[in-house]
Amino acid sequence: SPQLPDGQVLPLPSVILGELGKDPQKPTVCFYGHVDVQPAKKEDGWNTDPYTLTEIDGNLYGRGATDNKGPVLAWINAVETFRALKLVYFSKFMQAMPVNFKFVIEGMEEAGSLGLEKLLEEENQNFFSDVDYIVISDNLWLSNKKPALTYGSRGNACFSVEVK
Repeated sequence: SPQLPDGQVLPLPSVILGELGKDPQKPTVCFYGHVDVQPAKKEDGWNTDPYTLTEIDGNLYGRGATDNKGPVLAWINAVETFRALKLVYFSKFMQAMPVNFKFVIEGMEEAGSLGLEKLLEEENQNFFSDVDYIVISDNLWLSNKKPALTYGSRGNACFSVEVK
């Protein structure tokens, strides 16, 4: 937990871990996403309150809708829809879920994912032990009608240089 200059320690928000399916014959896909947002104040040029869904001229504006609450909800809705269709249209043509699902949803990504590394280390042999694939769902929309799907990302490289 982060410590403020006055010594006060702030608790970190919980990381949500969820899973659906435990079939050892199927691969396990882990979806990562975050639901926090960049800080925003109206005096910085924002037209609406950062945490209130607001309708203006028939359009809805919501802070973090594309980065990253929408992409997180899209995966959850996709799984929910697949399950609902299977229940409604159950027949020989419907297949069972093709993979096991795991979800990691955090609330500190915009601040450097404080606490996430520790959680990953603690859960490496438990929650994450059977994960075969990871999908980083931290996407954006290229325009009002073109969503983006991230299918790869580069790692980070940090350097410290001291010149004397």
